[in-house]
Amino acid sequence: MASSQDVLRRIKSVRNTRKITRTMELIATSKLKRAIDRMAAARPYADALTGLVGGLYSPFLAQEYPLLRRPAETKRAAVLLLTANRGFCGAFNSNLIREARSRLEALEAGGVEVELHVSGKKGLAYFRFRGAKIASFTTEIGDSPEPDDAEQLVAPLWRRFATGELDAVHVVSSEFRSAISTPPRTRQLLPIEPPAVGTPVDAFITSPATGEIVGRLLPRYLRSAVYRALVENAAGEQGARRAAMKSATDNAGDILETLTRNYNRARQAQITQEIAEIVGGAAALE
Repeated sequence: MASSQDVLRRIKSVRNTRKITRTMELIATSKLKRAIDRMAAARPYADALTGLVGGLYSPFLAQEYPLLRRPAETKRAAVLLLTANRGFCGAFNSNLIREARSRLEALEAGGVEVELHVSGKKGLAYFRFRGAKIASFTTEIGDSPEPDDAEQLVAPLWRRFATGELDAVHVVSSEFRSAISTPPRTRQLLPIEPPAVGTPVDAFITSPATGEIVGRLLPRYLRSAVYRALVENAAGEQGARRAAMKSATDNAGDILETLTRNYNRARQAQITQEIAEIVGGAAALE
């Protein structure tokens, strides 16, 4: 059995660890609230743009606007992976990386030449360690992403799609359902999927002209879609971190209870031994 001093040192270490995890839990809770507010503000705008752009799609406009083109065959695709810059958030990053690997493998199995673009230190570190070729990366996007961050990520990709250099663009990010449910998902950003059913755009009279509207909306739609993915990722990261730190804090409390009992037993055994030695010494002097 460990001595009482050894157990006492462990108790002090676990208490310090619990203070850290508790603090991180409180910080994540505060950041989660702000992240959810940003996400709630971004979702309606992104959904409205998605429906509007899909409703305006027509083969005629696709000939005029390269961002609406639908390649007959996908030969080259880009996968944009969004991860966090920090850990201590459970399986959040590993789930995103696993989803990205699955999509990369599926595309490569179909004979598609794939290039990987990464946002976040965790995804970058993983694929660098495995020796994967990374076309571009950034680690500058923090806990509070801005629309300009989305522009920085997606603008080079949509320009290359418009010139025919890329045939598809996929985004891997988390889908925020609740603070404890943030599953990864892959979304095809380009080519834009036309609506399955709906009224043809030619049935409407638009002002300004439909083509002008489409030309203005397409970049905003793509930027909005990536910005939504960024804010959902940020909210998912903070939710996962809060859950992970709460679990760590609870586990530290359980360990402290066990260590305290062990310390009391060790201390009791030490006191009993000291009493026995005193009684034995007194008896020897008689």
